[in-house]
Amino acid sequence: MNERTPPPPCRYPLPDLEELPSDIRERIEAVGARSGFVPNVFLALARRPAEFRAFFAYHDALMDRDEGLTKAEREMVVVATSAVNDCAYCVVAHGAILRVRAKDPLLADRVAVNWRHASLSPREQAILRLASKVAERPGAVVEEDLQEALGAGLSEEEVWDVVAITAFFALSNRLASPFRIQPNPEFFTLGR
Repeated sequence: MNERTPPPPCRYPLPDLEELPSDIRERIEAVGARSGFVPNVFLALARRPAEFRAFFAYHDALMDRDEGLTKAEREMVVVATSAVNDCAYCVVAHGAILRVRAKDPLLADRVAVNWRHASLSPREQAILRLASKVAERPGAVVEEDLQEALGAGLSEEEVWDVVAITAFFALSNRLASPFRIQPNPEFFTLGR
């Protein structure tokens, strides 16, 4: 069998954890302790501490809320829109998180390949229909699109969540892809 040499974790050299500001180092160490590995995106973004702090503050505000969309629904939005944006890192990493949160080893792959053919509830279909339109043609989103989501049972705050998560991960996708941030091997088997 031909062994492939894995690409480097990022186009830019990853910083030494010991040289990072203490708040960033502590956050990265906590993530590593919880997951058993440090996701490459944390070290890649840590090379610019102020941007790291701002990025993860907004990430946490969107993704760690207890109100609104479920944790699995939030991850579904990330996987579907990251697939639209051709971001391998986010599809793989958040696909792993979706598998864990949804307790479904196949859902993330189905959502990433084509959510329209996945077995989803009407609510989940409405969420991903809105998210996909925001990702593909944000200027074409009209009031009727938002009303359709509301008609499928989403609240006004959940509609906001869908749009904000899609927008935030457009930023994330546009960092991860050009910087060639690679998904950690651990993500591929998580939740399977």
